[in-house]
Amino acid sequence: MNYNRPIIIPWDFSELAEFALQYAEKFAKKINCDIILLHIVKNSSDIEQATEKMNAAIEEHLEKYGIKPKFVVREGSIFTDINKLIEDENALFAIMGTHGIKGMQKFTGSWALKVIIGSEAPFIVVQDSPGSETMNNVVFPVDFKFSEKEKLVWAEFIYKYFKAKFHLCYIESSDPIFKKKITANIITAKKFLTSKDVNYEVIKLEGKNLYDETLIFSEKINADLIMITTTKNISFHDYMLGASEQKMIANENKIPVMTINPRKDLTKFKGFN
Repeated sequence: MNYNRPIIIPWDFSELAEFALQYAEKFAKKINCDIILLHIVKNSSDIEQATEKMNAAIEEHLEKYGIKPKFVVREGSIFTDINKLIEDENALFAIMGTHGIKGMQKFTGSWALKVIIGSEAPFIVVQDSPGSETMNNVVFPVDFKFSEKEKLVWAEFIYKYFKAKFHLCYIESSDPIFKKKITANIITAKKFLTSKDVNYEVIKLEGKNLYDETLIFSEKINADLIMITTTKNISFHDYMLGASEQKMIANENKIPVMTINPRKDLTKFKGFN
């Protein structure tokens, strides 16, 4: 994985965008990478005024924190241009507030998920400012799906810079087929993390819903991050009624969530093998 790539922040001058920038700086200090703020306007006539406002915000941030991120102002839509910039810049990942961009192109909840799943890069979704510069506990739910291989690569990435402990959480299924797949994924995850000298433990959760129990466990250990993969081919029904990922990224405890989209080139693998 090439780490010499920028972090993208959707920027709307809000407090949530400021939280996202604070998290970006937390990563950038460790990785030594650039930060690019993206502000999207509705009309090209708004670009000049928005650019002046961005310049002022950047200077204020430099004076306050000693860091000067880059920025881009574009006419467009949040549903296409965030991910277009990610692609153009070959960004490492994006960080954004749960409520995203307010004002002219406000989106919340399911619309945030729509932006996230359209990206080739992961998103880290935040709801509050980082509590510290460290990252001690990362929760890593494991289910029966075979789309988790890339999540392990990102676990290695996070451990490389933060030395966090990973908590592999699962719920034992009563279905023998699902049970076999979950067991296989746990075994392979353990092998991978062990081979990379990553600190981890395996936690069997009680209950029926992995996402719900993961959130309860994450609160209990004061987790710094939850890592999930998004559902492939998510439907309009999920957008309207709320996919599990949507509930996770908008969790009441305001725990940051890293969402990783399954890569098409990994679908030929079964499990992590």
